[in-house]
Amino acid sequence: RSLLLRFCAVAQKRGPLKNSKLQLQSFSPYSRPTIVCSNLLLHRQARSLIAVSGQAIRPMSTSAAEATPPSPRESARLQELERRAKGARELLKKAGADFWIAPVGDPHMSEMPAERFERLEYLSGFSGSNGTGLFPADPEATPRLWTDGRYFVQAKQQLPPHWTLMKEGQGLDDKIDVWLPKNLAEGQAVALDPTLHSISFVLKLKEDLEAKGMKLVLVDDNIIDGVWGDARPSIASDPVKLHPLKYAGVSAAEKLREIRTEMATQNADYLIVSALDEVCYLFNLRGGDVPRTPVMLSYAVVFPEAEQGKSAEDASCALLFVDEAKITPDVRKALDEAKIQTKPYSEAFSVIGSLCADQEKKVWMPRDGTNFKLCDALGAERIKNASAKDSKWLDKPSPVAAMKAIKNEAEVAGMVEAHLKDGVALTRAFSKLEAKVRAGETITEVGVDELVTSSRAADPGFLDTSFDTIAGFGEHGAIVHYRASDESASKVTSESMLLVDSGGQYAEGTTDITRTMHFGTPTDEEKECFTRVLQGHIGMALATFPEDTPGFIVDAFARAPLWNAGLDYRHGTGHGVGAVLGVHEGPQRISTNYDCRVGLKKGMIVSNEPGYYKDGHFGIRIENLMVIVEKNTPNKFGGKSYLGFESLTWVPFQTSLVKADLLSDAELNYLNTYNQQVQDKILPRLQDKSDEAAKEWLIDPRNHCAADLKEMTKLPAYKDDTKGCQGGKKHLNFDEF
Repeated sequence: RSLLLRFCAVAQKRGPLKNSKLQLQSFSPYSRPTIVCSNLLLHRQARSLIAVSGQAIRPMSTSAAEATPPSPRESARLQELERRAKGARELLKKAGADFWIAPVGDPHMSEMPAERFERLEYLSGFSGSNGTGLFPADPEATPRLWTDGRYFVQAKQQLPPHWTLMKEGQGLDDKIDVWLPKNLAEGQAVALDPTLHSISFVLKLKEDLEAKGMKLVLVDDNIIDGVWGDARPSIASDPVKLHPLKYAGVSAAEKLREIRTEMATQNADYLIVSALDEVCYLFNLRGGDVPRTPVMLSYAVVFPEAEQGKSAEDASCALLFVDEAKITPDVRKALDEAKIQTKPYSEAFSVIGSLCADQEKKVWMPRDGTNFKLCDALGAERIKNASAKDSKWLDKPSPVAAMKAIKNEAEVAGMVEAHLKDGVALTRAFSKLEAKVRAGETITEVGVDELVTSSRAADPGFLDTSFDTIAGFGEHGAIVHYRASDESASKVTSESMLLVDSGGQYAEGTTDITRTMHFGTPTDEEKECFTRVLQGHIGMALATFPEDTPGFIVDAFARAPLWNAGLDYRHGTGHGVGAVLGVHEGPQRISTNYDCRVGLKKGMIVSNEPGYYKDGHFGIRIENLMVIVEKNTPNKFGGKSYLGFESLTWVPFQTSLVKADLLSDAELNYLNTYNQQVQDKILPRLQDKSDEAAKEWLIDPRNHCAADLKEMTKLPAYKDDTKGCQGGKKHLNFDEF
């Protein structure tokens, strides 16, 4: 009561309370009260009260008056998160800091870390693959989470009610490194674990904070680990394995020679490799330390060409820091043949520090992909003179990343085979799924995951899924990276659309595919939105562009059909994909991120995945993996090659979701041709006696053949109006002057 009265007293001075509904919510003794205010203007004016009282103030939703307390399970979850927060606050105060920065990631800047490193989820409940938490020592202050548009809905559902969501990439909230110097008080201190943040992030944040009279504290013993204690998961004990040369295409020795040649052109004495997929790629190794991604915890140092008279260690091509207990005899033999020495993973920081102690040695260490703890090895002198012409710190992107991104012939062939296997597995799975739904059988989103995964696992070359399956029915499809659980899973019916985003790790390659399906009669809105997304997918698939074109230019090919209808999506259109490695890899990216200037090159593999998400209703995404190829253009202006895409993914598009009058002749031809190619490639592989239903599903004209769609009407050059304003943005066009 006193809190509500205090709110009213202060708010009355800032704006009229008449006709403003106020509600005080407190669902458990472990969550602080929340004031819910229906007056949005008043809500914005009164947000400063958060700093005064530590209470959360948020706008009242239309259903706030009918808000119900959380379930017993949710109450228990919130209580456990508050217990963890209390322990973290105590340790943070002992560290002499006011705030703790908790990112998603591990010491190798991995997007999908092992469970042992899921510290942000442990503290906040948020399980997305991109996020940074700011946790205060003061229990009355507000914790915050920064994440991108893929996770806005998910974060609201998973975060405790007193956390504040900071929206990255929407022009609304500053990034955390910009926000902190603007909003902290002079004299306040921010603490972080130097193994979890890049060199560039820490150096910039330190400089900006100190300029405002604030302090950055580096804490080697992560405070979240102190709360987690013995319950913190351990790393898997799977052995390190060789990646066969028939799939790798190039031996580790050949890769090292190419890297050492590049080092010589840069006059580099040491190359420090810290990204897990880069280490595995370079040495043709695979591991089992990280679920869904076949890598092991490791660092590497590459030496320059050996000279006569040098010691055996100096004559080695490289050092590999790894858990040596996981090295099998055949792996040890291969490493010895390639002159790769191993040392314990735990010794990486000290050994690299010793190697770099000679300040005359030039060290190649990318500041954007290397954790700050390794920066200690550079020494103060190298860091101080980083911008000098004769700098002994070579701060350039890793040459291993660029080599890995461009697939050789063997890698492309392996990816082709993996996707054909995947097409067979998903044809079987989706045919069973549709039959179950149409028969009225009960199957939930979790059941969809199990059906898809078991179908893939039937292949002898299957290793693992490449990420946790996203199966979202109806409104869950609008959560871009939704993960179903037994508690949250919806039953899949014929009443709405189902989005399934999944992938597999096979011996030959890595897959990632999204299909959106409807097992009943879709609405006109669903069909139009699906068709716009399909047009976007086709637009990118048919694109031609000069070599080295940055991804943000190609991104517009996919968004243009959605923009014509006032639609858009809050994620990138394409990411790189590894060959039996990470399902997400760089350095290439196709998105609206104009800072990514990496040029697209022949041999790169990228996803093509435009989408549209109507919050609370449905989600649509269509995704194929594609390899970049050279196109036979009649001209080559500027002496450049012109590139395009070839599909690797072979699973049909559901044509019953297509609105015919929106497609151009070229788009219809692509749709017909693609679905026919799927049949040509997959039908001969459906040889089991149990495959009759899968064959019938694949050739069913109701779903996968566009030939019966009537005469098409070409898309207008432009429209004077738009049917929606996704994200609250206006969509513009040009008129003749």
